[in-house]
Amino acid sequence: MINREEIIAEVTQQVLAALAGGADLESLANADRAVASGAARIGYCGSGAEVPDGLARYIDHTLLRPDASLADIDRLCDEAAEYGFAAVCINPTWVSRAAARLRPAGVTVASVTGFPLGANTPEIKAMEARRALRDGAREIDMVINIGALKSGDHELVRRDIAGVSDACREVGALNKVIIEAAYLEDEEKVIACRLAQAARADYVKTSTGFGPGGATVFDVALMREVVGDKMGVKAAGGIRTAEEVREMITAGATRIGASAGVRIVAGEEGESGESY
Repeated sequence: MINREEIIAEVTQQVLAALAGGADLESLANADRAVASGAARIGYCGSGAEVPDGLARYIDHTLLRPDASLADIDRLCDEAAEYGFAAVCINPTWVSRAAARLRPAGVTVASVTGFPLGANTPEIKAMEARRALRDGAREIDMVINIGALKSGDHELVRRDIAGVSDACREVGALNKVIIEAAYLEDEEKVIACRLAQAARADYVKTSTGFGPGGATVFDVALMREVVGDKMGVKAAGGIRTAEEVREMITAGATRIGASAGVRIVAGEEGESGESY
């Protein structure tokens, strides 16, 4: 009877073969063992384990609700400038305004592509990313083609990510790849991270905040184990307190996406609703 570790090893080796050996087997084997053994076996001892005193610079102050108004976006930008957040993360329609408003403060604007379902074609995602970059975004949080990944079409997923990565590299921007972990089996999370690496992305990210679940310590630690120190890991979805931020950083996150950023840095409890 084939055990879980052997299944994961077989699947991931198939991905490596399809990508012409684009990832190293040793680090992948470490991730496979971590998946099979559970969260207690996953650890990260890099800089992410050194929890900072100032959390604001780790946080993307996020507002992706469909009913967000112009006044809401302005308020988000002003809060980001006041508290020194790493970036604001907003829908593409607001990028130009946010970029102009935040330019004096030096706060980065991040936008989303293929959001929140990831079901657009690669060409459309690349075009959407280029428009947001032209409007002033310097980070793109893209959603992978989840259905393609679950169907085993790994080349489509890699090409999907690569199109956005190429657009970002043209202007020195970052591509953060949302794998929407709550929809994936553990072996699929491993594959998604490897495909993001092969496509030259800069970050892997847990969640959109619109799926069936948000960031977990296990998923962050697993993603960090897979990608090593060469990529960032962003935890997003449902993070509402400073303690939760510190847990994610300890697990290996180098960026946090949260709509409760002001409450987090002020040490207050966030709202009971989902963090978008």
